[in-house]
Amino acid sequence: MSYLLALDQGTTSSRAIIFNETGEIQATAQRETQIQTPHSGWVEQDAHEIWSNQLGVVQQAIAAAGLLAKDIHAIGVTNQRETTVVWDKRTGRALAPAIIWQDRRANPWCNQLIAQGLSAKILATTGLRIDPYFSAGKLVWLLENIQGLRQLAEQGHVAFGTIDSWLIWNLTQGAEHVIEASNASRTMLMNLNSQTWDQELLDQFNIPSSVLPQIISSDSYVADTAQGLLGACIPITGVLGDQQAAMFGQACFQPGTAKNTYGTGCFMLFNTGHEVKVSQNQLLSTLAWQAQDQATYALEGSVFMAGAIVQWLRDGLGILQKSSDVEKLASKVNDTDGVVLVPAFTGLGAPHWDAQARALLCGMSRGSNKHHIARAALEAIAFQVSDVLNAMQSDLGQQLTQLRVDGGASHNNMLMQFQADLLNVPVLRPKMLESTAWGAAAMAGLKSGVFSHLDDIAACWQLERAFEPKMPQLERERHLAKWQDALQRAKSHLH
Repeated sequence: MSYLLALDQGTTSSRAIIFNETGEIQATAQRETQIQTPHSGWVEQDAHEIWSNQLGVVQQAIAAAGLLAKDIHAIGVTNQRETTVVWDKRTGRALAPAIIWQDRRANPWCNQLIAQGLSAKILATTGLRIDPYFSAGKLVWLLENIQGLRQLAEQGHVAFGTIDSWLIWNLTQGAEHVIEASNASRTMLMNLNSQTWDQELLDQFNIPSSVLPQIISSDSYVADTAQGLLGACIPITGVLGDQQAAMFGQACFQPGTAKNTYGTGCFMLFNTGHEVKVSQNQLLSTLAWQAQDQATYALEGSVFMAGAIVQWLRDGLGILQKSSDVEKLASKVNDTDGVVLVPAFTGLGAPHWDAQARALLCGMSRGSNKHHIARAALEAIAFQVSDVLNAMQSDLGQQLTQLRVDGGASHNNMLMQFQADLLNVPVLRPKMLESTAWGAAAMAGLKSGVFSHLDDIAACWQLERAFEPKMPQLERERHLAKWQDALQRAKSHLH
């Protein structure tokens, strides 16, 4: 039996999961990471805490599985994307806190680029919209604001990377300074067509190229882990950003297949095959993976508030004791009785991109109660996903045939049924919802010979439940019209 170890470094925690070659979980270990918010809009973590937690859970998982390090065939790495780390190449010490993807401090810099008319050029080169979300603005901010950093960078002593780069540097004790291509595609510095750093953008942003890692394919044999670190030298043979890893783990290998991850936010990725598709509807073009000497691309739509809406019901309104109670509360009523929640608590993401929009609860009458609000909260998640999917379908001119789902809120049967009804396509929930970690492990298995073909990985995917659309067309249209009406009221109208 071959065992594959996934390092899943997420925003809130670091996890290690060991799978066997059929995709069954053998052991899992998890540690939370502290988040600091020193100023409004700033979100930081300690890069050394990320690494020590990640190393700790690897050792824990191997022990829990009753294995030795030498029993692990290969390691796959997956990570929170866009998060930016800078460290000293000589000592391996971080030179600043890790700036997390949610951080907005690069907003003024982004606005300058937009004012200079660079939006179209950056979109054409990178597939991305100008936004503080991506790594470039975070790196520029660090170079401008951390005393002595630019000088150190110009002397060639500074390494920049996303979390995959930082983990691999530490796993190899400084032997490898690399970034995997799907992560590089989220920096706003990579040319999406050639998968190389774009010199014009580096000059434009005044970023010294000496800080940049080498871009590698998702199925690279990177290196073995350093001697003495884990008790055996284990090959690292697969790396992917977390949303791309979930797509790979869901076996969305064919153009036209899509997955949606219901986490704090929602991330939908739609496989567009071997060519870059540019969105006319404000979605992002991104690299899905670079594997078997071929690039596969995707369109991506991000919804900022999904599971976070349920947390608001719990912490903000106090109508839930725990998040898992939401389905029980919502099923006390057959419909929302006209109540609609637009969860623009942090503005609206794709395809609206309205940062000034604000949350709105409307359509209430004297008879409205917490059950209607809970149901409206769940429906709001499905409505936002439906907006993203419609934008994707009009971009691509092709209809989706099914949606594969994962993430915490995909456990919610009422939400999944309403999602299928709104989209009018079957929603497929797999038995194994750890798609992200499995995607990284499967990529490592593909390179290291556990799998010889993508079909071997697809064969591991097993359906737990299919939610078939049951809603009549007229009722669907009525729901969507009600949502569109509420959406217009929540928008800032500054556009």
